Amino acid sequence: MIGISACLTGVACRYDGRSNLVQPLDQLIQQGKAVSFCPEVLGGLTTPREPAEIVGGTAEDVWLGNAKVITISGEDVTESFQAGAKRALEQAQQAKITVAVLKANSPSCGSQMVYDGTFSGNKIIGSGLTAALFRQNNIQVVDEHTCDFLLEENKLL
Repeated sequence: MIGISACLTGVACRYDGRSNLVQPLDQLIQQGKAVSFCPEVLGGLTTPREPAEIVGGTAEDVWLGNAKVITISGEDVTESFQAGAKRALEQAQQAKITVAVLKANSPSCGSQMVYDGTFSGNKIIGSGLTAALFRQNNIQVVDEHTCDFLLEENKLL
């Protein structure tokens, strides 16, 4: 079973109220080969919501209590991001997910790059909170730009 960020399946749950539909990923949902979730919504955040970035360190630092997730207006939303990541992990484990396709660059789901915490559009190497938690629990994480092997396996390309 595959886990997929809900925004990639057409659910309008991004911070700006939009989605990032990737049709072949939505087809995996329709075929019953995948389940979708939005960690930020699972953490109680509304749609739309202010942009947020990891400030003061990495996702791992957030989990250790040494960094935070802050909105562009300065609100600390760390607890919501952590709660959502934990709920997403619970859902992933219940569904026996071994690989997840998570939204690139997100402070929750980014698997290779995230924004640098300055709200300037600059990205740095790193993971979002959910991606980091999934990896700590032996779930492989890729993003919509690096998931071609899954689509090929499922003959969706």
